[in-house]
Amino acid sequence: MIKVAFCDDDISVLDELKELLDQYRTKRRREIAYTSFCSSLELLANIEKGIRYDILFLDVILPNENGIKIAKEVRQYDSVVKIIFLTSSSEFAVQSYTVGAYFYQMKPIWKESFFNLMDSAISECQKEQQCSLILRCKNGITRINLDRLEYCEVIGRTLLFHMENGKVLEGTGSMDELYGQLSQYENFVRPHRSFLINMEYIQKISYKAITMESLEEIPIPHGKCSEIKNIYLEYAFNRKQVFIS
Repeated sequence: MIKVAFCDDDISVLDELKELLDQYRTKRRREIAYTSFCSSLELLANIEKGIRYDILFLDVILPNENGIKIAKEVRQYDSVVKIIFLTSSSEFAVQSYTVGAYFYQMKPIWKESFFNLMDSAISECQKEQQCSLILRCKNGITRINLDRLEYCEVIGRTLLFHMENGKVLEGTGSMDELYGQLSQYENFVRPHRSFLINMEYIQKISYKAITMESLEEIPIPHGKCSEIKNIYLEYAFNRKQVFIS
């Protein structure tokens, strides 16, 4: 289900958005839940509690502060939500993209524009969800692109996600739970109880370890080398990669 939030100090605008969304849900036959906020403080309080939205319609001009500043605070907790700014002026259009805004919508909002915008935002959300993982980490909520995840390791109850660019993200949970989520993707294999790797980043497999592109060595338990090699060769063959023997 898609979750949408509206934040605007003008009640008439909120009513208009709710009416448009009700029409959209009926016309498109989609399950969409929405929450309205007259105050940015209420919105931020919810987000700080860990409540996540897929799409956020945010007024640029709010009492005593602007929506750009609110969006920066939102981004401290959620790097994933698609922020759509609402405004009657193009004054902050450039600034809006410094906080990763998805769109800058001018008021008044016409039905056709709203429908097109929702179609586009929902399509993007669904596309990202197909090959991504939502991670609740120390800095809030972020989305991990699985194609860029090199490997993951667990230390205690801490999951460390090692990305292709060298960045490491921390989350909580068990490796069993993570593997259960990612087992549907053919490129992930668990060579060791403490590691889950993306086979796209394998550089070499030896008797004792798997060397990743980052040169990190993932240990292979005694007797599992042949099994891991066979899994990798089957994966590479299915990907139509070239072999030289």
